[in-house]
Amino acid sequence: MAKPTFSLTTPDEDLQELVSQASHQTLAIWARDCAMRFLPIYESQFPADLRPHQALKVLQDWIETGQFSMSVIRAASLNSHAEARQVGEDTTARSAARAAGQAVATAHVAAHALGAAKYAQQAVFRSAAPEDAKDAVKQERNWQYNHLQDLIRERQP
Repeated sequence: MAKPTFSLTTPDEDLQELVSQASHQTLAIWARDCAMRFLPIYESQFPADLRPHQALKVLQDWIETGQFSMSVIRAASLNSHAEARQVGEDTTARSAARAAGQAVATAHVAAHALGAAKYAQQAVFRSAAPEDAKDAVKQERNWQYNHLQDLIRERQP
């Protein structure tokens, strides 16, 4: 059975609507959490390369302190994406590195949170058997939606 295709650009109106209700910091936490789910896969294949891990650490620092350095954020994002390119083939590890790069970029522009979520979905897609890929992505997307709902609810004044 051929694996179905996965598109990063397919709109998800329900998720986009929920994203529009969240604060910038809440989206950063959500993006971090989406990317963190796949970081262990990346780290098991590339234990010596800490760029995606470092990107998420930079994001965590911003979440905790609110201190923003564009050069630090940009470097962390670009370094994680550079590692994704070095991975080469389209694998779960590559998608995990991209998710981390998008997540840290959320500190600069909140809309990057959706990119982190989409790359996490792509990681699931790439790791699933062809017959399970569609359902696996749906489950990940549902986890993302429910998790963001919970974060919004927890963080409302």
